[in-house]
Amino acid sequence: MIALACDHTGIELKKEIMSLLDSMNLEYKDFGTNEAVSCDYPIYGYRAAKAVASGECDRGILLCGTGIGIGIAASKVKGVRVCTCSDVYSAELSKRHNNSNILTMGARVVGADLAKMIATHWLTAEFEGGRHQRRIDMIAAIENGEEL
Repeated sequence: MIALACDHTGIELKKEIMSLLDSMNLEYKDFGTNEAVSCDYPIYGYRAAKAVASGECDRGILLCGTGIGIGIAASKVKGVRVCTCSDVYSAELSKRHNNSNILTMGARVVGADLAKMIATHWLTAEFEGGRHQRRIDMIAAIENGEEL
C-alpha cells in the first residue's frame, strides 16, 4: 500500500500518480488534500509519513510545489527516509542504496511524464542491502540520538 499526499499545488500531479499506480496494479491510500485551496503541506506530509512509519503503508509518494517542504515535514517522522527527486537516476539510487520509503516531487518542478518515470523507477527499484544496510543502520542510530 502506498501513501499519497499533496498540498494544493500537487493535486493534478497526484491524479497522474494515481493513474500510474492503477496501471501498475498498486494499491494506495490518499491522505489528501483534494481541494485546490491553499493549505498547509506539513499536515498531509505528516499523515502520510506516519502511515509509512507505522507499517499501515509500505511507502509513500508526496507532492508539493517543489517537493522540498512536504519532504522536510515527512522526514521529521521517525523511521521515514525521504528522497526529494527530480530525476530518474537519483530516485532509483535512493531506493537501491538508501532504501528510501518516501518519494517527494515538485509539481512546479517536474511535469507529469517525468514524474511518472521517476515514480516508476523508484517503485520498481530494489534495496541492495550489504554495505548500504550498514549505512541505513547508522542513520537509524542518529535518529535514535546515538553517537556514531
